[in-house]
Amino acid sequence: MDNNNSNTSLLSRAECNALRGLAIIGIFLHNYCHWLGPIVKENEYTFSQHNVDWLQQVLYSADALLPVHLISFFGHYGVPVFLFLSAYGLEQKYGREEKKVAPLNFVKYHYLKLFKMMVAGFIAFTMIDAITPGRFHYNVLEIVAQMFMFNNLLPNPDDVIWPGPYWYFGLMLQIYIVYRAFIYKRHWGFTLALIVICSAAQAFCAPESAELNWLRYNCIGGILPFCMGIFIARFCHVAHKKNVYLGMFIASTLLIYLCSMDYASWYVVPILICVASISLVKILPQTINGWLEWMGSISAALFVCHPITRKIFIPISRHGDIYTGLLLYIIANVGVAWLFKQIISKIPNPKKIA
Repeated sequence: MDNNNSNTSLLSRAECNALRGLAIIGIFLHNYCHWLGPIVKENEYTFSQHNVDWLQQVLYSADALLPVHLISFFGHYGVPVFLFLSAYGLEQKYGREEKKVAPLNFVKYHYLKLFKMMVAGFIAFTMIDAITPGRFHYNVLEIVAQMFMFNNLLPNPDDVIWPGPYWYFGLMLQIYIVYRAFIYKRHWGFTLALIVICSAAQAFCAPESAELNWLRYNCIGGILPFCMGIFIARFCHVAHKKNVYLGMFIASTLLIYLCSMDYASWYVVPILICVASISLVKILPQTINGWLEWMGSISAALFVCHPITRKIFIPISRHGDIYTGLLLYIIANVGVAWLFKQIISKIPNPKKIA
């Protein structure tokens, strides 16, 4: 995702990197914890009242596994933060340029950037997957769909995207196409219309329907936080005092919990997550933000490698040593991500857009 260099913008480059760090921590921890049988499951693509009731039960009778439950239920909301940052960066980079970017060149450039990030991880994952228990049986269409990032569009994406987190690449390719076609250098009304249309499409679906699941695997489900990033990049340039951000963080955190309890309000949780995340990096001490910035610097590599390490360490937690497996997974991920960053950096960058 593209960084912001403007001194008049709401978020500095360092704060954007800290947000990336915060988001990737949530994502890679969630993608481990929610694989564990006795742990609360999330409402990511569909809304299950059972999962909400399960969360409330573990909150009322909290034990040593409570952090794992909370990460499993809420950690996937790192994705909306990345969508927000993508929109924010795109608008900062392209929205203010006078020269227009050709649509095909724009899509090709961003596809190649995604492919560069994805391919190293996918190659390594398929080799690890082939020699560990629970091997996935790919067919030709599923492999081609992953390479060209259209597997989100296939029926029953839960069953065809492997490793699961790689659905994000297809989502981002769609988001880039939507940005260039409907948002880039257009009136804000187009962005608002996208929010209304995509929200309505989801609102007509049943909470646990296959239709809602498919929509939320694709760009329709990610438009809300993405468009929030567009609006903030265009119109919000005023930074507040720390006590204001503290109040925003407390209020948005409370609303995240309350809105997660009901299907109708569940749709706005991604926006609240973005507000809470922005407020948090505004109030955290510089020491912690500096650490989050470093995590943000390896976030792309961490994203592509964490399914590999998960496949190796998850049996430890499944056999009862939950925190032992989780700690080994965290340590291995940070080390492997640093190595992957070096590998990805050796792959040639796509030519800049003319």
